[in-house]
Amino acid sequence: MKEFQYSETSSNEQPTAIVTGANAGLGFETTKALAAEGFKVIMACRDLEKAKEARQQILNWHGNAKLEILELDLASLESVRSFASKFKTKNDQLDLLINNAGVMMPPYQKTEDGFELQLGVNYLGHFLLTGLLEEELTTSKSSRIVTLSSIANKNAEIDFNDLQSEKSYSKFKAYGQSKLACLLFSLELERRLKANSLSYVSSLAAHPGVSSTELMRHLPGWLMLIAKPVEPFISHSAEKGAQPTLKAALDKELYGGSYIGPDGFREMKGKPAKAEIARQAKNKETAAKLWAVSEDLTGIKFLS
Repeated sequence: MKEFQYSETSSNEQPTAIVTGANAGLGFETTKALAAEGFKVIMACRDLEKAKEARQQILNWHGNAKLEILELDLASLESVRSFASKFKTKNDQLDLLINNAGVMMPPYQKTEDGFELQLGVNYLGHFLLTGLLEEELTTSKSSRIVTLSSIANKNAEIDFNDLQSEKSYSKFKAYGQSKLACLLFSLELERRLKANSLSYVSSLAAHPGVSSTELMRHLPGWLMLIAKPVEPFISHSAEKGAQPTLKAALDKELYGGSYIGPDGFREMKGKPAKAEIARQAKNKETAAKLWAVSEDLTGIKFLS
């Protein structure tokens, strides 16, 4: 990771980062790399036992890593609020927020707040989390918010008439919508930060391409069977899949509004580089409408 460098150190000796879903897959690899770069990392995880195991693994690699575990269930707005409250009791600023955790193509489920699970976990939980941490992010002299999207957003649309997939549910469509929402949010967040003269806070997005992680567990068996022979050609490891996130977080040459993904064929694998932003992700009217709807659903207003 020597090619990356955090844009500016904060007033603290050790910058602070939050990584959601830090105990597995992309989140684990991101946490491991940030710890090696000298960050104090808050591991925001739903499963505390798995988080403890992950923390110990990282400590085995980096004995001086500063890692703290805080419970966060993005399928519960109450849990998100509790997490933010606990974070604020020990920290007055935040240098890096990685909105990483997610679910991919599960059977139809709702969060405890009545949201379709993928939209709730991948997007709405992170929307609320970011809003609740606005003060800590803006207290830092230089902070970044990195939100994970997916190549699945390229063929997606935001269905405001059936946002929670109650009329009709397609796990593929709902996943794509949730990841398009993440990218729309990241770009809109950057516009609102600059409109509020918060030039020292930057919002960036990233996607891992096709990465072999636990997210794949809900994919249909027939699709896994078909994909298996070509998997080495179209996917890469979680460690490599985390590289776009790390570049977005640490590369001092990047500006807010950047979107990073693998540079290979159809952005499925490769080295981290600027990724293509699909037409629908650039729609400012859709982004503004989604922001307003998200405020209503989560009960928070920020940067309005």
